[in-house]
Amino acid sequence: MSQERQSILVVDDNPANLKLVSFLLSARGYAVRTATDADEALAAVRERVPQLILMDLQLPGMDGLTLTRKLKADPVTARTFVVAVTAYAMKGDEQRAFEAGCDAYITKPIDTRSLPAQIAAYLEKAGATRRDAT
Repeated sequence: MSQERQSILVVDDNPANLKLVSFLLSARGYAVRTATDADEALAAVRERVPQLILMDLQLPGMDGLTLTRKLKADPVTARTFVVAVTAYAMKGDEQRAFEAGCDAYITKPIDTRSLPAQIAAYLEKAGATRRDAT
């Protein structure tokens, strides 16, 4: 990517999770924005479409799967790489996340040691997907 910092939107209703993930990713040089619910996330995406969204599945109001379906149905955000994040990993949740359009899946608690490398790999994959589509 050019000199522009890669943009990540972290969507989570837990303030501690938002702070931790934002700190980890900002420290690695990413441009991180946050949202605590679907409405904030949609407003942030309308302002600037990120390269990657870390999407908590358990959100108040519209849940993360519904929000992901909405984003993937919109041509402007359809190619945005969405990583499902959930603390309630039940049998079938990962499959439901992929069916909703999520591109990857991470369970909480987030491993702070491996998250930056995971995000870097996802952004590389997202960039390759965008290049292939053009």
